[in-house]
Amino acid sequence: MSGAESLSSLFGIPSHVSVERALAEFRSGRPVAVSDSGATIIVFGVEAVDAGNADALDHFAQGSGRLVLTAARLRRLGRDQRQSPGSFAFPHVDATRIQMLSIGMDVSLDAPVAPVSALDAAALELAALALTLPGVFIVPVKSAPEGVVAVEAAAINRFRAEAATGLSIVSRAPVPLEQAPRSEFVVFRGGEGMRDQVAIVVGTPDVNRPVAVRMHSACLTGDLFGSLKCDCGDQLRDTVRQMAANDGGILLYLDQEGRGNGIANKMRAYKLQSQGWDTYDADEALGFDLDQRHFDFAADMLRQLGVTSVRLMTNNPVKIEALRVAGLDVVSDERVLGRPTEENVRYLQSKRDRAGHFIDFEKVAALASQQL
Repeated sequence: MSGAESLSSLFGIPSHVSVERALAEFRSGRPVAVSDSGATIIVFGVEAVDAGNADALDHFAQGSGRLVLTAARLRRLGRDQRQSPGSFAFPHVDATRIQMLSIGMDVSLDAPVAPVSALDAAALELAALALTLPGVFIVPVKSAPEGVVAVEAAAINRFRAEAATGLSIVSRAPVPLEQAPRSEFVVFRGGEGMRDQVAIVVGTPDVNRPVAVRMHSACLTGDLFGSLKCDCGDQLRDTVRQMAANDGGILLYLDQEGRGNGIANKMRAYKLQSQGWDTYDADEALGFDLDQRHFDFAADMLRQLGVTSVRLMTNNPVKIEALRVAGLDVVSDERVLGRPTEENVRYLQSKRDRAGHFIDFEKVAALASQQL
């Protein structure tokens, strides 16, 4: 075995390793060097830029820096209907202006917006994978400074699709649940960011027939603490109860908090919602589109459990289409409704009207009357 083959056996696919190391650095607030076609940039997440490291960035820069923001954030700044990201030139690193443009609420455009380069787009994808605020500050350099983790733009761009099929089962055990005593937790590792994903197998579903399946994105506030702002906890428990009462099923508990934005950004959006913002407007103000989740890896989890045909329990048409595109047979889909509260009605209406979720408010009203 050659030295290169030995290293590959020890560390895995080199391009994946470089992205995973870059993600760890980026999430820790440290810079990452990204290269493409002979050009190299240093990338900082916008939430990590402050007065202290601004001078250091200026020192390394071989030319003007630039702030790169998503299309959603630019729309919030006044670029109506803009569908592509853009950048602002910065002759010198100005941490206050960076924060103002990337997260300020009462702000408008103060300079021309330029198209993004391939390096810029890869840097934004790095921020998306890291679940940080979706904006980056970039300075051009001749080469990666000593001690800065380096990664190729092409590796970042390939990572999401390649990682989706890199899941493997690492542990499993029976876990009796209050309303589903015959349940098993199956833990998968891999995928985006190497986060663990969990499949809860309720009862003994027959994988030779269509299996009842729900893809449930983790919601710490609703699932665990009973938040009144959403219907997630009800959907989670009602689905498990229905599976246990019938022929069993599989609930995929996916680490995709806040529609894929991460828990920190979800709390930023919640703060805006407490000030009167709609859930999707709050996400857009932070730079996010309607939904950042991906479900291709969920299909791989199901296949590893022997499932090829499903009866999907969801209100979300995107989930239905995602499993079909991934090659699974979705023979039917059924609605999963939670209890309406004074605090979540606007949220439910927004999901129906702005994201196309199948929510029948006559049935929601009927649930409300049952509570009286």
